[in-house]
Parts: sequence; C-alpha cells; structure tokens
Amino acid sequence: MHPENPHLAFLFIAVATLAAGEAAAAVTLTATPAKLTSSDRQITIRWSGLPAPDALDYVAIYSPPSSRDYDFLGYLFLNGSATWRSGAGELSLPRLPALRAPYQFRLFRWPAKEYSYHHVDHDRNPLPHGKHRVAVSGEVAVGDPARPEQVHLAFADRVDEMRVMFVCGDGGKRVVRYGLDKGEKDWKEVGTEARTYEQKHMCDSPANSSVGWRDPGFVFDGVMTGLEPGRRYFYKVGSDTGGWSETHSFISRDTEANETIAFLFGDMGTYVPYNTYIRTQVESLSTVKWILRDIQALGDKPAFISHIGDISYARGYSWVWDHFFSQIEPIAANTPYHVCIGNHEYDWPLQPWKPWWASGIYGKDGGGECGIPYSVKFRMPGNSILPTGNGGPDTRNLYYSFDSGVVHFVYMSTETNFIQGSDQYNFLKADLERVNRTRTPFVVFQGHRPMYTSSNEARDAALKQQMLQHLEPLLVTYNVTLALWGHVHRYERFCPIKNFQCLNMSSSFQYPGAPVHFVIGMAGAEWQPMWQPRHDHPDVPIFPQPDRSMYRGGEFGYTKLVATREKLTLMYVGNHDGQVHDVVEIFSGLVSGNSTAAEVVDNTKLSTEVTTERKISPLYLEIGGSVMFALLLGFLFGFLVRRKKEAAQWTPVKNEES
Repeated sequence: MHPENPHLAFLFIAVATLAAGEAAAAVTLTATPAKLTSSDRQITIRWSGLPAPDALDYVAIYSPPSSRDYDFLGYLFLNGSATWRSGAGELSLPRLPALRAPYQFRLFRWPAKEYSYHHVDHDRNPLPHGKHRVAVSGEVAVGDPARPEQVHLAFADRVDEMRVMFVCGDGGKRVVRYGLDKGEKDWKEVGTEARTYEQKHMCDSPANSSVGWRDPGFVFDGVMTGLEPGRRYFYKVGSDTGGWSETHSFISRDTEANETIAFLFGDMGTYVPYNTYIRTQVESLSTVKWILRDIQALGDKPAFISHIGDISYARGYSWVWDHFFSQIEPIAANTPYHVCIGNHEYDWPLQPWKPWWASGIYGKDGGGECGIPYSVKFRMPGNSILPTGNGGPDTRNLYYSFDSGVVHFVYMSTETNFIQGSDQYNFLKADLERVNRTRTPFVVFQGHRPMYTSSNEARDAALKQQMLQHLEPLLVTYNVTLALWGHVHRYERFCPIKNFQCLNMSSSFQYPGAPVHFVIGMAGAEWQPMWQPRHDHPDVPIFPQPDRSMYRGGEFGYTKLVATREKLTLMYVGNHDGQVHDVVEIFSGLVSGNSTAAEVVDNTKLSTEVTTERKISPLYLEIGGSVMFALLLGFLFGFLVRRKKEAAQWTPVKNEES
C-alpha cells in the first residue's frame, strides 16, 4: 500500500500496532519465583486470557532471554494443565540448572495445519516452529552466575591427591579449601585453573548452530594435595567475592586398602523435564538414586564411580550437559566420578582416525561436539591427548589407569586408534605388563563399544573383529579379570572367554586364564536392537541365549564391584527394585598365611574347578556331631524361607527371549 498522505500511513500503522498490542495484552504469562533461592525446588508457569485454546498451544523455554523464538531449549504443551480448555492454566517445572543467564518463557499458538514432519525431533515427532507468539513472561534467575555449580571429583595422578572440578559464569580467581575438620579448622587452600571453549570450536551442527550452542561458562580444575590415606576430608570451592559452594566431603584414596568398592555402568545420560530436540533418559534418575543409597550405606568406606561412555547424550545441545552435571552432583561431589569416551561424546565425519573398515561405524553420533565438552568438563588421570584438527581444545581422557585398593583399573577409547602399534595400544600393553599382581591381584579393563555381545549390533561387526584381533590377546596374556563395555543398552554377562570359547561355565570360580566380559550399558538409554536372531528360523521372533552368554536382561540398572585380595564380586542391581539380580565371584588364589582358598571363602559355593578340600580334626567332628540335629532343623527352616523369597525374585531367561 502506498497512500498519498504519509500522515495517514503513520496513523494507520499506529492504530494497527495499538490494536495488536491490545490483543496481545489480553493474554498474560507469568513465571515465578523471579529468582530461585537454594531452597526453591520448582518454577510455576501461569497463563490466562488465551482465546480458543488448542491442544497444540505450548510454552517454550529460553535462555538467555535474547534467544530467537526459533532457538528454544524445549517446550511444554498447555494441555498438561487440567484447566487448559478455559484459556487459563498452570504448569510447573522442577528446578532447572543454572545456565549463567536467566530463563524466559513464551507462549505460542501452533495451528494444526502447520503441524509438519519436515522439522522433527530425535524420535521423528514434529517440532514447534516458533511462530505465533502471544505472550512473554518475565525473566527467572536460577542461582548466581558467579557461584560454583556442577561440582565433581576424580582421582588425580598421585595417590595422595583428589581433583575437583566445577563451573562458574566468569573466569575470575577461584580456590579450593579443604581439611579434616568439618568446622574449617586448619583447612588448606589451593588454586585452580580455568578453561572454556567457544562455538567456533565445535565441529558440526547442532553443536555449532544457534539452536544447540549456549555459553558453557568456565570449568575450574583444582587438585587437593597431601591427603592422608583413607580419611574423610571436607571441602568447598569458590571465592569470597563470587560465593562458595556447599561443603562436601570425600574419603581419600588408600592404595594399601584391602577392599575395593566401585559402581560401574555405561550409557546413563540425563533427564530433561521438558520436550526438546532429543530423547532424554528418565531412567538415569533411578540409577543416581540407587547409587546414592549404596554410597550412603558405606559410611566411611571409600568408593568410586565408573561411567564408561555415552555420558550425557547431549548430542550437540550444550545445555543438556548442565542438566547432567546438576543431576550427578549429589554423588559426584562426594565420590570420584570416572569416565571414558563414547560415540555420543566424540564421533563426527572428519574425526582424525577413520580407517577403511570403520566407514559405517564412526558417524555423527557426537552431534558436532567432537569430544571437546567431554575433554574440558572432565579431567582423568594420565595425559592421553589427540588433536581435534580444527583449532579447538585437544581431545583428552582417552586412555588411562589407576590402582584402587586391590584392583587395577584400565580405561580405553574405542573411538580412536587402538590397533597394534598405535599410541593407545602401546600404552595399554605397557600398563598391563607392569601391574603388581601381589598388590592388585585383579585387573578390570573398560571401554565403550563391546568386544562381545549377543545383541544384533551388525553395524559394529568390523570394529569387534579388530578388537578381537588386537586387544583380546592383551587381555588374555596379561590375565585381565573383567572386561566391561557399554554401548549396548542392556546387561549381559559372558563366561570367562577367549576366541569365543568358554573356560568356565559357573558363576563362582578361581580365575581360569581369560576375562569375564560384561555389557553394562543399561544405566539409562532406552533404544536398543534385538538380540541376535536364530539363523535357522529368521522369520520367527525367538532369540536364544548362546551358551557363552551366562545372563542377560533388559532391565535398567548398574553394577557394584566389591573386591578383597582373595575374591572379586560383581553384582548387577536392577533399577526397578534396587535389588541384586546377578552375581559373579572370581577368586584370585591369593591367601594369607597358611589359609587355603576354601577357608577364605568359607561357605561360598565354588565351581568344580576350585578345590575346597579341608583337613578336619576329631575334636571338630565330635563337636559337629553334637549339634548336627540343630543344624539340620535350621537348614530346613532356612530352605523353606529362601524358597518363598526366591519365588518372588526376578530370574533370567536362560534359553530364549521373545
């Protein structure tokens, strides 16, 4: 329109703008509280005055408030409120992580005719398009950007050290204060180093796009030194000007301890309490809950956590990392949290190592992160480094090892070069060669993608063949006790195995000369291919359990390792009830003094390969005879009670699954 009188044109625009403003003003949207304190556990979103509400109308979540309508973090449909049809309602969100910028909420209409499958989420569901905004809330501040968040521990290179890492919104000076007295008497103070990364360092979308990128803040790294072994230390991080974290505590490492406790799993991810671009892992909440229960029950016994790849499943959406670290802080701020790299932290089309046989294996699973958030947010022992090749921070935490009590733990990267002659292979070989089996009679080897699995993971067939060729001889030659893998989102225990041949078929035995392989990727991620089908019945949905697979199941959970010099026990705990559902016991053959292995394990049932012979004196026979009748009665009573209990327990399917 080109009106002849410019004053009339101005009047027309002014009236139209006023009318639009009045229409928009009729719809109100609020989010409270405006600033969440440490005691505030949720955000309440309320709206009113929405005419002709539709089931697809939604509230989108933003941070920072300057984000474009299209670049939301996530969204909630208004129909989640019981009163949405009236044009007014209320939704609530649990406390969101601090993103070093305020949140804002915006209400949108989404007409059904604009529902399109050209813009979809990870599950192929249509995503909102960020059009037809009708209301905007005020800003909601969560925490103070200067105050430390996302606190987590890890072992350092020396046994008398403990590393602590945390995030702040600026790179100003922060310190760690720590000591044996909870009241801060005689506490020491150490400095920290700060690191960050930028959007230009990301390798692909969505990590380098406006949709996926958010400022990660600064990651601080401090090392507490001079720790006495096996003592409870208290600590806090921060500064007088920026604020301090809560006071946390941990048990220092004791390499001379005669007991080792660890919680191990893979593929946990995190839960995000709103709809977003990717699938998030609600079961991860249960995994953290049960592990926290187990850690609290330990009292002053030391332990650590091992998360073997596919850590947050952020896939290039950077704020998902903030959700992850906020979720694990209750366990990771008090218990060392160790990781190894998985495909969802690293893989991208131009990654440095991509041999001819891996063209269909290493793809875009990292969402363009190329290992950079993983490498900056964690710092494991050792110094394994691989340049990204794009000018960004190097990839770290690829392979390393440490002793914890009576167990030597080794971590590898299945995403970078591990074949014979590579830097990683040479490290693994040299590390396994120098293990002190008197001090650490057990060796636990960990990586992400499995060497053995009965899941139908056809895509990884070439990689598994390379692992069998180059890595399995190391595991057998150097008497590795356990090999733990993730990637497959189920639990599976194999027999002690080499070259697909079982060396023992029981669940309690002395180390027979090959490792027991486990798949433990059942901590949170959901999607998974079926088990390998029957080759003679390809059209029948029956999946028999191979003889080498001793136990497998689809329940979420984690494993708990307990080891002494004489025996290592690995237990599978199910998230559905917090109970143990599978156990394997491996005896080292080491005993104290003149004891025999049978005396060490007492009444534990052993496999037929382990001798349990004892010499019994006549005196013991006389005493035993005098109480035999009472023992028989007790045995019968216990048998009846146990039968009743076992009838209610979950047991594995040994022959087939449908």
